Amino acid sequence: MFEILFNIIAPVVFCAGLGFFWSKRGYAFHMETISGLVTNVGAPMLIFTTLVQLKMSLSDFLEFGLMAFYALASFFVLGFIILKILRLKVRDYIPTIVFPNVGNMGTPLCFFAFGEAGLTLALAFFAIYAILQFTVGVWIASGTGSLTQVLKTPLVYAVGIALFLKISDIAVPKWIIGTTDLLGGFTIPLMLIALGVSLSSLSVKHLKLAFLLSILRLGVGFSVGVGLATLFDLEGVERGVLILECSMPVAVFNYLIALRYDRPYGQIAGTILVSTLLTFVSLPLLLIFVLP
Repeated sequence: MFEILFNIIAPVVFCAGLGFFWSKRGYAFHMETISGLVTNVGAPMLIFTTLVQLKMSLSDFLEFGLMAFYALASFFVLGFIILKILRLKVRDYIPTIVFPNVGNMGTPLCFFAFGEAGLTLALAFFAIYAILQFTVGVWIASGTGSLTQVLKTPLVYAVGIALFLKISDIAVPKWIIGTTDLLGGFTIPLMLIALGVSLSSLSVKHLKLAFLLSILRLGVGFSVGVGLATLFDLEGVERGVLILECSMPVAVFNYLIALRYDRPYGQIAGTILVSTLLTFVSLPLLLIFVLP
């Protein structure tokens, strides 16, 4: 079991550590450029390639995407109630509970833990959260929403085109698969390296609040994941991926959105850092719980 855990955790820690120390050494890393490549090119290509070569049934893939939506809705309801009880401003802090790091950290973990099947399900989760974070998440932070934001999200087109081709049973030329597979291949390592770079630049402010919100994110996430897995009788890879993705720390994009719309980004940065460190510490136990 120790060897299995090491094989899963080591690539994640190494890649994130590479980004952390790269940044600490003062080497150039253009986060905006890298994030743009991952969000607008790498992730859409990875999802497109995965969908058009989908080995599981399309209905199972879509049902798991719906499971991701159920989880997000549960996070929102529970987060709203808890923040009201704690008398914390909901609009400021609910994104830290609702939007976990299912991309930079969750997707690679699911891949290393469950292989291609885990990656496929994780991408269904990631697609839902990426779309909703840049629509609902922006609306929460800014107070305004727009259909234009959805139309500017490449993931929407990647999922839509791939689903159309899959449902229509249209064969995709090998050169297209080769190209999208090549472009999608840089997504996971760059996600992890960018995570490390992001963590190197964050600082802990209001430590008590950061720990409180971190415990809420991880506790609510794990509880919702286990609850939904039990409610829908999920087993094996589906159960593992659902619980892992739900139990991820606060997403880095929450900080970027808070910074853009003048929310308490200092506190949110501290929460991202603390929740990520707590996740790394508890990860062996979490993996023992979800691995078959």
